[in-house]
Amino acid sequence: MSSRRLITHSERSKLDPFVVATGDASPRDQRDLMERPFFSLAKAKRTAPIVYQAGDVRVEVYAVPEHGMATIWDADVLIWAASQIVEAENLGLKTSRFLRFTPYQLLTAVGRRTGARDYKLLKGALARLQATVIRTSIRQDEHWRRHQFSWINEWEECARRDGRVQGMEFVLPDWFYRGVIDRSLVLTIDPAYFSLTGGIERWLYRVARKHAGRQPKGWLFEIAHLHRKSGSLVRVSDFALQIRRIAVRQPLPGYQLHIEREAPSELLRIVPSKLSTSPVGSAVEALGTSHANSIGIPHAALSGLRPREPQLTLWPETVIPGLNLESNVESNRCSGPARLTDNAEADAERPTKHPSQPSLPLLDRKTGGRR
Repeated sequence: MSSRRLITHSERSKLDPFVVATGDASPRDQRDLMERPFFSLAKAKRTAPIVYQAGDVRVEVYAVPEHGMATIWDADVLIWAASQIVEAENLGLKTSRFLRFTPYQLLTAVGRRTGARDYKLLKGALARLQATVIRTSIRQDEHWRRHQFSWINEWEECARRDGRVQGMEFVLPDWFYRGVIDRSLVLTIDPAYFSLTGGIERWLYRVARKHAGRQPKGWLFEIAHLHRKSGSLVRVSDFALQIRRIAVRQPLPGYQLHIEREAPSELLRIVPSKLSTSPVGSAVEALGTSHANSIGIPHAALSGLRPREPQLTLWPETVIPGLNLESNVESNRCSGPARLTDNAEADAERPTKHPSQPSLPLLDRKTGGRR
């Protein structure tokens, strides 16, 4: 079979490429990924699966021994992709699941360096994202109970004979892409998030951003329940110790952490504070290790940056946006029933869709009709 025939069978041949052209898209995260255990929180290779059940929501994450499970640092690739898609949609540009970009664009946007080692780590991250398999019931109707996919369907690099990378391409899964173009399922995050070096810190910030928002009283969690939601392999006692240490350092941009005790439980209250909007100062070297060959800094780009005047966006980028929860009384405790007063203000919150940006209808897989 010829190489041309193989390319024809690629999913990319059926999609129009979205050539990344925006330079400074504000970072945005997908809600469903922010509070549930979709990623490993450790830099060491993880092959043990994650199985999480909360009511009707089920998340299963599986890894292959060769690559290990995608980490929360690898998730920066998805945050970057979501940011670029939303920014392009705001500018009235056509997007798709097939992204074409230069590694330099991605690395600089998430606060990484751009040396040969960083390109090598990026390729390792893409390999893990493609190798990790997710099964979930999130956003499925009553007839379709489970969706299975990988974070990246396929990816490829374009390199010269001397090994210098000129560009990259990857295809996102439909489940993730639909969750991005539905604006009610996307939240802005602080750029300082990328400077957080600890896996639990990063996960905890995303939980804070998703649940606490800018509510004056924040959000109250039982730490044992947080441990279950994190998917961490450490013991509950060790997890609680790490949470206490994080609360002492207060590293989360835009949030303060307070330990509370209510026998027999230890609780964590997350309260919004002044948001840090300063640029990320130091690079984060946390993509992990890879056995890929070293590659150099690209000297050619597939698309240049597009100069433009400031644009109106759906969310102010200098403040934490408004109420954002579709919360329930089971989302903060695991030892006994949750009290309605724990997060009373948050229970009234519901995500709202921007009137000019309706979400795309989900199509029934058998009939082609709307779900």
